[in-house]
Amino acid sequence: MPDMLASDERPVTTPGAPPPPAGPGAAVRPLLLQRDFAALWWGQLISLWGDRINYLALNGLVQQHTRDYHDPGQSSLMLSLHGTVSVLPVLLFAPFAGPWVDRWNLRRVLIVSDVLRALLVLAIPVVYAATHHAAPVWSMVFLMFTCNVFFLPAKSAMTPEIVPKEQLLTANTLLAVAGIIGTVAGFAMGGWVVDHWGWPVALTMDAITYGVSVLSLALIRYRPQVRTSAEVTIGGYWHEIMEGLRVVRGSPAVGLALTALGAVWLGGGFVQVAGIQHIQRAASIPGAERIAGLGGALGLGAALATWWVNTRGRNAPRPLLLGVGMVLAGVWLVCMAVSTRYAVFIIASFLIGASIAPAFVLTETLVQEGTDLHQRGRVFSLRDFAMRSLLLGSLALATVLTPLFGTTPTLIVAAVCIAGAGVLSMAWGRRARELMVVPPRD
Repeated sequence: MPDMLASDERPVTTPGAPPPPAGPGAAVRPLLLQRDFAALWWGQLISLWGDRINYLALNGLVQQHTRDYHDPGQSSLMLSLHGTVSVLPVLLFAPFAGPWVDRWNLRRVLIVSDVLRALLVLAIPVVYAATHHAAPVWSMVFLMFTCNVFFLPAKSAMTPEIVPKEQLLTANTLLAVAGIIGTVAGFAMGGWVVDHWGWPVALTMDAITYGVSVLSLALIRYRPQVRTSAEVTIGGYWHEIMEGLRVVRGSPAVGLALTALGAVWLGGGFVQVAGIQHIQRAASIPGAERIAGLGGALGLGAALATWWVNTRGRNAPRPLLLGVGMVLAGVWLVCMAVSTRYAVFIIASFLIGASIAPAFVLTETLVQEGTDLHQRGRVFSLRDFAMRSLLLGSLALATVLTPLFGTTPTLIVAAVCIAGAGVLSMAWGRRARELMVVPPRD
């Protein structure tokens, strides 16, 4: 794999230099009219659309395998396994993937990862039909998320190299919008497809979206900048990982980003185990369309909040935006936990989406601004490692708490943790006053 991904193109840009800014008085071309960023954006939109279909399809498989969640213990275990196999590759490989990503042609990393994911998704229905066991399926899902270990840091590291620095926040906002549109579209289509055509058909559609993403990513005219080319050794790996950790520990911007983003991942683990069961048991007939409706509401709330963050919200300090959003998300999660009405679930999902949107828009920019070119891959890999560690811990805790105490108390525990992270995010602003400075507009 290293040979497949190594750069075979001569660098044509100055090491560490982003695309040059526009001259004084020059019009800045909209990002979606810039070929390279537009190709990345459309590839992400289509791929994330498929990811949401994939999520609903795998939940449909779990529903079929557990006979509509009738056994709380088995249902909690299966839902936890769904989350766990998506986390383990990051915990096992992310610290080592970062130094490799910093050496490779980033566009090639993205394309190879999507090709492999498409093949693995196509294999899942075949494997389950042949075995009728969940273990082989989770093995395929594990391999899919192993590809993600390389894809995600490569995408985050590549963005600052293909857009001007003054458009970086806008670029990350647009990528977040692509995720929101993909979420809404994927949930809107995926729930119906899973309930009416079956989860195998939904997975086939997901594989097609990966193929379209590959075609879009191939249009990026990417020229790699000069990167580390020293021989890779175990000692060198450890040194580079420690370098990434020093950046994480020494940068207030990165610290703030990890605090806020960590709250979202922690809450996601609880919702995966306790939230899905809470929602489905409140229904007379469980189905993927119920989850899809809530996902769509969450996406719409996030879309409106993302627009606000990139307009009027730019006048607010980032620690305040992130902290208040997390506290409010905790409040709305409590509302969902104490209710059994689907209308309340829809409203709460919309408000939670609006509250956590700043975490997806601002944290990417904070990490990019807090690191330099030659460390971004390893820092983003360490970020992914930390987030998945939190997710794994929350999945394990929710798997224990839900059968013992029920879904409502378990979700309230999650809400308290999320709100606490919001308070910590605001504390970062008091500790590092430079974070309270509102950045200039593009």
